[in-house]
Amino acid sequence: MPSRPKHPCVHPGCPELIPYGEKYCEKHAPMHEAEKKDTRTGGSAARGYGWRWQKASKAYLHAHPLCAECERHGKYTRAEVVDHIVPHRGDMKLFWDRDNWQPLCKQCHDKKTAREDRNFPRKYTY
Repeated sequence: MPSRPKHPCVHPGCPELIPYGEKYCEKHAPMHEAEKKDTRTGGSAARGYGWRWQKASKAYLHAHPLCAECERHGKYTRAEVVDHIVPHRGDMKLFWDRDNWQPLCKQCHDKKTAREDRNFPRKYTY
């Protein structure tokens, strides 16, 4: 049975080819060990979006059904996402602060998140 071809290491600028299923070459793997522990890059439950969040966000959207950003522009769009106005970046106190929540449609949430994360510093351990 043929195996999948090798692919480049995902560390920025590294052309080293590595086996399928791995992310980093031997040189860069130690630099990215923090990612495994970092809640920003773990699964959604590791970042706080488990069953408790699903229940709370569903109740919040039921109470606030319209997108706050669209409403500011005079449009009425159904909210699909509970957004953290100030990104929590793993701070669970800020994560659960309902004064920091707003209902957004998916399009508005994606635009806001992209704008905020554009210049967010990436951590590499050297």
